[in-house]
Amino acid sequence: MSTRRKVVVIGAGPAGYVCAIRLAQLGQEATVVEREFIGGTCLNVGCIPSKALIAAGSLLDKLSHASAMGIHAENVKLNVDELVQWKAGIVGKLTGGVSGLLKNHGVKVVMGTASIESKNSVKVTSKEGTQTLQADDIVIATGSIPIEIPGFAFDEKDVWSSTGALAPKRIPGHLVVIGGGYIGLELGMMYRKLGSQVTVLEATQGALPGQEPDCVKVIERSLKKMKIDLKTETFAQGYERKGDKLHVTIKTKSGNQVVECDQILSTVGRKPYSQGLGLDKAGLQVDQRGFLTVDKQMRTKVANIYAIGDIAGQPMLAHKGSKEGLVAAAVIAGQKEEYDVRCVPAVIFTAPEMASVGLTEAQCKEQGLSVVSGSFPFAASGRAMSLMETDGFVKIISDAKTDVVLGVHMVGPEVTELIAEAALAIEMGATTEDIARTIHAHPTLPEAMMEAAEAVHNMAVHIYQKPKR
Repeated sequence: MSTRRKVVVIGAGPAGYVCAIRLAQLGQEATVVEREFIGGTCLNVGCIPSKALIAAGSLLDKLSHASAMGIHAENVKLNVDELVQWKAGIVGKLTGGVSGLLKNHGVKVVMGTASIESKNSVKVTSKEGTQTLQADDIVIATGSIPIEIPGFAFDEKDVWSSTGALAPKRIPGHLVVIGGGYIGLELGMMYRKLGSQVTVLEATQGALPGQEPDCVKVIERSLKKMKIDLKTETFAQGYERKGDKLHVTIKTKSGNQVVECDQILSTVGRKPYSQGLGLDKAGLQVDQRGFLTVDKQMRTKVANIYAIGDIAGQPMLAHKGSKEGLVAAAVIAGQKEEYDVRCVPAVIFTAPEMASVGLTEAQCKEQGLSVVSGSFPFAASGRAMSLMETDGFVKIISDAKTDVVLGVHMVGPEVTELIAEAALAIEMGATTEDIARTIHAHPTLPEAMMEAAEAVHNMAVHIYQKPKR
């Protein structure tokens, strides 16, 4: 491209800031508008702080079981203020790093609330006043916000959103979590490890709706082991404060009940953020679910306006948004690029962890695919034994005719790290034979991936499989 384009990116989260940096690397003039904080939800009140607190909870839990190794950790105490400060330090380092990267790449950062005035102009309102930015292209990367349900408005005192749950002033005695999806279970299990009694209210028939059923069974067993009360087919109706306790009214199959607690956490999902964005002025509107429709080059129906990240559709994951940001930047810079991926991995930091990429067996069946699968349990892994984390397995699904890997689903120790190999395998069109023939270091957890690939063909070495007839 011969001309340098002016680009305004609205939102500095994992989609927006990645897009802006890549635009600068490709020689474009990029300006980022951010209304709240550099790094967006993910770095400030989402992915990063939650995983920091989850790591702290896991460490505390491991110490409580360390006597099995002959390590007797006595009088272990949790200082909540120091924990929150430590978490804030991690967030500060990362957001500061992103700010530095934007500056070093020559990306201009404007703090304020953006509103699209036309397809070539963006108004920014801040405490200092209002300014209008002219642009050849606009990239919308506004992210998402937590969904509120009737009767449980977020006040971050009685009722936490996920944001409030990441900055506690105390560890609740009894926490009621509304929603048994991945956010609810991640935070619910974390608080259980930190000392809370936890009750999870889920409207569907089980935990983690929509996830791979065999993996979910392991998580549900873990919930029972941790003495977390999972109430399924249960709906939260409302609550009232009585003294220092909260009384939550729930609707169950057997009628209404009341659960007494001292903290409520509502995690029923997130929705794209587009309030006050002025989409109509540019000739745009969101669909019924709040998403903007985009093509493979991340363009909306207005050719010079792009949408990336949560507002561009499911899955609402930071890494998917970052990939879309790279695509949009390349297209704006005149490169031949499009969003063309075979899979997007999903990771859940429950206890044990869970990760998936590609198709489930049910999805394969819906598509009329003939498949075979193989699993390898972590109970047979020497490395998992040494970590005292033997729950779970790796499951590989492949095409029965071609042996090409179609999906990989894991639950167990550090599977949020192991899923990367599976994603690469699917993206490259690898077969289970390719994985099985690759030497995996010993003793490591990734050996479970190799053994699961062998198990597809009934050839796993470290588990017994009945001979196929």
